[in-house]
Amino acid sequence: MVAIKVKTHCSTLTTLSTSFTSAGFGKKTKQRQLDPKRFDKNRREEHITSIEAQPHTEKQPQAGPSASSKPSIAEEPEFDPEDDYGPPPPLHTDGKAAEEQGEPEFEGDDEDEDLSDFPVTHELILKDHTKVVSALALDPPGARIISGSHDYDCKLWDFGGMDHRLKPFKTWEPAGSYYIHDLKFSNDGQQFLVISGTTQAKLYSRDGEEAATYVKGDPYIRDMKNTSGHVAELTSCAWHPRDSQTFITSSMDSTIRIWDVEDRRKQKTVIVVKSKERGARTKVTTCGYSPDGNLIGGVCFDGAFHMWQTKSNFVRPNMSIEGAHGKGTETGSLIFSVDGRTVLTRGMDDTVKLWDLRAFKKPLAVHSNLGTLYPTTNAIFSPDDKFVVTGASASSKGGRGRLLFLKKDNLEPVKELEVDTTPVKVLWHSKINQIVTGLANGQICVLYSPHTSLNGAKLPLSKGPPRKATIEDMSDAVSAPTIITPHALPMFRDGEVGRGSKRKREKDRMDPRKSRRPELPVTGPGKGGRVGASATQHVVQNLVRDTTRDEDPREALLRHAANGEEEPVWTAAWRANQPKPVFAEVEEDEEKEEAS
Repeated sequence: MVAIKVKTHCSTLTTLSTSFTSAGFGKKTKQRQLDPKRFDKNRREEHITSIEAQPHTEKQPQAGPSASSKPSIAEEPEFDPEDDYGPPPPLHTDGKAAEEQGEPEFEGDDEDEDLSDFPVTHELILKDHTKVVSALALDPPGARIISGSHDYDCKLWDFGGMDHRLKPFKTWEPAGSYYIHDLKFSNDGQQFLVISGTTQAKLYSRDGEEAATYVKGDPYIRDMKNTSGHVAELTSCAWHPRDSQTFITSSMDSTIRIWDVEDRRKQKTVIVVKSKERGARTKVTTCGYSPDGNLIGGVCFDGAFHMWQTKSNFVRPNMSIEGAHGKGTETGSLIFSVDGRTVLTRGMDDTVKLWDLRAFKKPLAVHSNLGTLYPTTNAIFSPDDKFVVTGASASSKGGRGRLLFLKKDNLEPVKELEVDTTPVKVLWHSKINQIVTGLANGQICVLYSPHTSLNGAKLPLSKGPPRKATIEDMSDAVSAPTIITPHALPMFRDGEVGRGSKRKREKDRMDPRKSRRPELPVTGPGKGGRVGASATQHVVQNLVRDTTRDEDPREALLRHAANGEEEPVWTAAWRANQPKPVFAEVEEDEEKEEAS
């Protein structure tokens, strides 16, 4: 009997809770869940081509980790009702399970595993520039992108702050109508350099606020060592790998200059690059630091490749190669490997070359026939230092560009990836494992993999579109309007009683504006007359009181006649020797005749 009553009571409570929920009381807020297929719309079309011949021809793994781990429909086991319920076992746990299903076992090499690790299965397009993206940089955590273009703009993108519109949070022109040539974040990620077509490098904070503009040199001084800054167009820059207060810049004035962040008036050191041609000047198109900071490299317009030790006096390069790249062509990038033994250069002579510092006479490997349309086209090492990534231009106008993955040892192509147009700048961030590419049509293509990439381009997609307002939201707003009491407004609110309020009230009491004190009656010199006479009025009044122009000049002179006779100033010396005038006496008759 007790059990029946308890059951009846529970059913009654359930009915009441259901009725309250349906009536709108105590309703549970719905938590927005992420769409598991949110990355599918950004999946790339299969334009990936594997160039290297694989030893196993029966079945080759596709590019991307998701493709290798996705089973086909024919491989799925049939449902048997006699089996135990629960999650099915993994399809391919080992080689024996594959043999039992009648499939040949595939033993991939390490290179094949590396091929499948390229994060290129999905892409995210950032559209805001109108012309070619000529410069790109990622901060060390991989949270922000700074991009520069031939439309003279720099844009800051924040992966964590972007929504589904994928727009930058700041846009500005750092140098007016000049192209942006290079951008570099410092090692601590708190500031970045902007190198444009001007002669002055600019330093900005992480949020895009200008911190410093470095001085330009005197263009009339012939000796470049005696100028305080560059006198010609800048080309590139590089931060010291271990000192966040030091960076270098290269220019077309044939110099590489070492700067201190705090000293914007003059560089620390000048490296003057001399050419063997007549004139002894050349253009330094790119520069870079070694990973340990002991070497500075630079490639010039005459094709020469130079290396200086940072402990030297920089009079002449420690290592030099003439004709490293084509004469009269600009070299877009110079980058050292992680171990610091090899250097990768990418030039406008359509080549990528790998150099060994231990045998610096000729390149280890060369890959040619890479179309290059823009001088800032670069090449990079992969984070694991096994591959080289670079871009190749479209063969015809409006054609598709190529992103090439090459082996580091011999620069043989491993994979080609087609993109919408010519790729210019390429970056591969090691922490987020994503490849960022600046294209010639103003787009920034972020390649990633949902499985192997971390954050970055996945963050905006994880947010999803903004939630639309429902009828329940509108009804809640109407049924529960916001009530504001009059004294809650700042203009009616009394002073908050708290610590220091008495002293604040006394101070406000003495302030005529805050206390709204009326004007006091006039006392002192202005009482009953003109109020607030200024110093100018005092001078003017004294000038007006001068009445010399109203006096008779004859009377003014005769006023000093008696004083002049008693105390003469100019004729005092004539009193002793000046003869007295003797006049003839006039008779009275003559005076009368003259009078008549």
